[in-house]
Amino acid sequence: MNNASVKFENHFILYIPFRDKIIFESELINNNIEFYFEENQRNINISVKYFLKDKDAKEIDKIIRKNQIISSIGNQIFDYKQEQKIQKLYLKVAIATILIILLASLATFNSK
Repeated sequence: MNNASVKFENHFILYIPFRDKIIFESELINNNIEFYFEENQRNINISVKYFLKDKDAKEIDKIIRKNQIISSIGNQIFDYKQEQKIQKLYLKVAIATILIILLASLATFNSK
């Protein structure tokens, strides 16, 4: 479904690592999402530049998250694996903080 007409509609550009090209394209095809990529790109061994319709953005986001694909739009890089690690760290810090507060309040209550 490499369709050049996508470039002439409301679209956005997404960069996908070359190693995820087959997975990403098969998911796009399975979900009937039209896309276009230029075959003669300078750094195609690193990432592939895709033109995708704005109306498909939510479905594409689901595909990226489901397959844990690191993608970038311009200078923004979305690494969902790293995001999950950070969320786990925040959760651990929050739990530790709550436990410290509870232990401090119990110690204060017992000393009275």
